[in-house]
Formats: sequence, structure tokens, C-alpha cells
Amino acid sequence: MTLPTLRPRDRDALIQALRSGVTPRTGARHIQVGRDAEIAALDKDLERICDGGASFRLIVGEYGSGKTFFLNLLRGEAMERQLIVAHADLNPGRRLHASSGEARSLYAELMKNLSSRAKPEGGALITVVEKFITSALAEARKADRKPEDVIHDKLEALSELVMGYDFATVIAAYWRAYEKDDDTLKANAIRWLRGEFSAKTDARAALGVREIINDAALYDQLKLLARFTRLAGYKGLLICLDELVNLYKLANPQARNSNYEQILRILNDLEQGNVEGLGFVLGGTPEFLTDPRRGLYSYPALQSRLAENPFARDGLIDLTGPVIRLDNLSRDQFGQLLGKLSQVYQGAGAPLLPEAGIPAFIAHSEQRLGEATFRTPRTTIKAFVGLLAVLEQNEAADWRALLERTEVEAEQTVGDGDVSDELASLML
Repeated sequence: MTLPTLRPRDRDALIQALRSGVTPRTGARHIQVGRDAEIAALDKDLERICDGGASFRLIVGEYGSGKTFFLNLLRGEAMERQLIVAHADLNPGRRLHASSGEARSLYAELMKNLSSRAKPEGGALITVVEKFITSALAEARKADRKPEDVIHDKLEALSELVMGYDFATVIAAYWRAYEKDDDTLKANAIRWLRGEFSAKTDARAALGVREIINDAALYDQLKLLARFTRLAGYKGLLICLDELVNLYKLANPQARNSNYEQILRILNDLEQGNVEGLGFVLGGTPEFLTDPRRGLYSYPALQSRLAENPFARDGLIDLTGPVIRLDNLSRDQFGQLLGKLSQVYQGAGAPLLPEAGIPAFIAHSEQRLGEATFRTPRTTIKAFVGLLAVLEQNEAADWRALLERTEVEAEQTVGDGDVSDELASLML
């Protein structure tokens, strides 16, 4: 696949994100290496969602192994396929199951980050609603029917789902506001769809609905939204949730198990084909999955569903199951990654680092960081981009001398501390 030219603004954003040790929102495809089999497997998942099916995946990897980067790649590919994408990180205030507003907070975050190809940075909820209305108007004109009749017929498909009647009522209210140019009614409809009503009486007074989106309604509402996106002309909805290790960290066993029960419900629903046009991709650490006391494996029903294929051993893989493990990159793959980084950084200018500089940097990093730590992308990428920054701003600087100096300084200052953090700080 030929990648589009990286615009200077996107290049700067990509470099800045990598220097800060965070996952870039744009330009990730320009530096992607490896993971070909994993990406192919998830491409099939996206195709299944686009065809009206459903998908569930758990992406597992150590801190800094590239989970968030991988999820961003997936989000970008999903939007290219006309899927609507919503993403959020879990934290103590955002969970899949709760009774004090944490699940509603997660839903609100997902709605804020709702993205489409036209609005990749979020805020696409209004776009989806208005596309539904405009497509209904076009269909009404073509069939010589009243727009309200077409809209009513389309929304009838939602009534069979939990809270479907209230959802349809809110969309119909937005249509009336759209026709009458009633900004207040529009705002109230969007507030309801975003989960911002906290009292049923307020929602009933504003929109004539009896229910609101609360903690218990999170998953049911996402199923509704997935169906609605297809009615609006999109292919479906992909939900990306990262940092699920925060569920593992919950001190209360009952709260932890309630969240695991919600994951089990979602997994069963999606795998059994009971949902249309919806995919979930969850990112977590190995202990979140396999810890027998606090991880998903502590919940027997999940352990049986998420257990690895016993035949996929000794280099053999099976990517048809719900779990995808992201292993560290190989030495050759890291060389390709650093080569792409160097090309992106220099842009159309002269190379900042000669061809021999990349294997020298790899050998240096393996020696100072240890092979396992070196292959964790975040640490090494930060150091490499820092080296390029110094070379760019200091024409007289010699890359060999910089590598030798950081090695000496690391030996003098680190002692028994964390060598990887020290090297990264010296390089940056």
C-alpha cells in the first residue's frame, strides 16, 4: 500500500509525540513495521463489522510494547473503511461497570472522542445524526414521501433494542429541531445522546423520554449507536478501550468482578452474532489477562474463553482467537523502524544519520539497555529521536562521539538505577 505524502504539520506532530514518549495520533502508518500478521487478522475483523457482523479482540502487551500505537493504526484503518470509531482510556473514574457514575463517564468520553473519516479528532456525534437526517430527506424526495414518514420507518428498526424507543424519540426530536431551527431542542437531544442528563425528570421535560443513559445502559447504548450508524450510511461502530489494567488494579474484588462480568457479556454477545455492525478492541497488559488472582483469568468463564490455543506453540501462531499478543520487535524490525524514523525526521533534507549509524545505534542500545528493554519501542524511539534532534541542531556534532559520550555518562551516573530511563534522558 502506497502511503500519502506526510504533510509538514503532521510530520512535526508525529516527531513531537515520539519525543514525548506518547503515541502519535497522525502519521503512524509512516513508521509502522512488523505486526503484519496481526494487522491482517484485524483487517478481517473490520471487514466482518462492515458486513454487518461483530468482533471482539483483546490486545495484550507489556508497557511500551506498542499497544496504543497498534490501536491507533487500527482506528485509522477503520475510519478509512467508513466505520465510526470511539476510543477512551480506562482510569479510576471511567469503568465498564459501576454504580456511582464511572460507567456513564466512560460513555461520555467515548461520545466526545467519536470520530469519522471527516472528523478524525473526535466530535463526530452531530455529524452522524445529521447525516442520518439528510440521507432520510434524500430518500423521501426520491420516493416522493413525507420526510417524517421515512425517518419513522428507519427508526422503527431500533425499537426492538433495549432503550431503542427512547433513542428513536430523541433522534425524532432532533429532526423536529432541525426543521424548525430550534437550537435549544437540538442541544438537548445531543446532551441526551452524550449521556449528559443525570435526572430522568430533566430528560422527560426536555425531550419527552422516560429513560436516560446511566451506568447500567453503557453497553446497550453502544449497541444502539452501532445500529444507528449503519442507518446513517456508515458501515458500523468500532470501540477502542485502552489501559484496561486499571480494572486489574481495582482493590475491591466485587467491583473488579463486576467489570469482568461486563467484559464477559460483551464477549459473548459479539462472538455469538447477536449484534450488528459493532466491534470492541481492548488493550491491556499480560498480568491483566493471566494473573490467576486479579486478572481476567481469575474469572473462570473468561479464562475458558480467552485461553490460548494449546497447539499454537514453538513459533506457531493462531490469530483467530480473541486474544492477540504483541511480542517485542525483532532486531531486524527495529532496524527498519529506525530507518523509517530517520527518513520521516529528515524530510526532504540531507540524511542526519548515515546508513551505518542505525546498526551502530542498535548495538549501542542493546549493550546499554539490555536486549529485552531495547526491543520495547517507547524507550528506544525516544532516545533515537533525541539523537536526531541533536544532530539536526548541531551541524558539527558527530554521532559516534554522541553515542560514546552517553555510554560513559550512563556508567558514571546510573549506578544501580534504571539504565533505560537514564539513557533516554541523556539522549533527549
